[in-house]
Amino acid sequence: MDEQQRTAAQQLVDMALNEDLGDRGDITTLALGADDARTRAVIIAKQAGVLCGVDVAPLVFENINSDVHVTSLHTDGDSISDAERILELSGAARDILIAERTLLNFIGRLSGIATMTRQFVDAVAGTKAKILDTRKTTPGWRFLEKQAVRCGGGENHRIGLYDMFLIKENHIAQAGGVTAAVAACRSYMAKQRFNSQIEVEAGTVAQVAEALHLSVDRIMLDNMSLQQMRECVTLVDGRVLLEASGNVSLSRVRRIAMTGVDFISVGALTHSATVFDFSLLIAPG
Repeated sequence: MDEQQRTAAQQLVDMALNEDLGDRGDITTLALGADDARTRAVIIAKQAGVLCGVDVAPLVFENINSDVHVTSLHTDGDSISDAERILELSGAARDILIAERTLLNFIGRLSGIATMTRQFVDAVAGTKAKILDTRKTTPGWRFLEKQAVRCGGGENHRIGLYDMFLIKENHIAQAGGVTAAVAACRSYMAKQRFNSQIEVEAGTVAQVAEALHLSVDRIMLDNMSLQQMRECVTLVDGRVLLEASGNVSLSRVRRIAMTGVDFISVGALTHSATVFDFSLLIAPG
């Protein structure tokens, strides 16, 4: 976990625990008088998939000033099986019970993204296409969710609006055309004294041809048919990277990859992944 991810995780954990505890705390645990009791617990996977989020566990207990000891039996990116033990916890029963749902929410969300990503990556195996995420992330979760995509074998597109020019349909309309929009981005870079890649969104083969002559770094084929994608791949002939986007499903992604595109961006990785099922169980006795 890098510094950006750690900072994001700490902020999200703090918010999640505040939501859960309110002004009274965990009244059920308090009623049971678990303040001084020591216990052991284990987190178990309830399905097969790809793990992500284990580094968040220590942060959850740090947030509640707990001395619960966390033992990770796997690392992020590991393939895990149904009923496999993921984390072992030992310490105050009160703290483990307080942290349970927050911890499961984090690793469930992130492992779900990693697992869906791996499904898409496996679906295009043997082609040159790489699976990318998008900016369709949960507010506040972007750094963590994009790490989950990497755990699943995918790659990150851009992190935000600041690290790559992406000239989309509305930008083209605002600028008065693809050529004018690309020229404006290059002029802005020169004035601000920085360098960044330029990608242009194209909805037609004609727009791809226009962008190709502008020597941009990447062209996004937006919601094109498979036949249109094949025409664009032939037209470009390797002179610029091509990214397919829009109407990408698990059942269709291999056919898209077989057109010869370099990248396939999938918004569903972060906005539609199913939460991975884990359970936390207190050890008997």
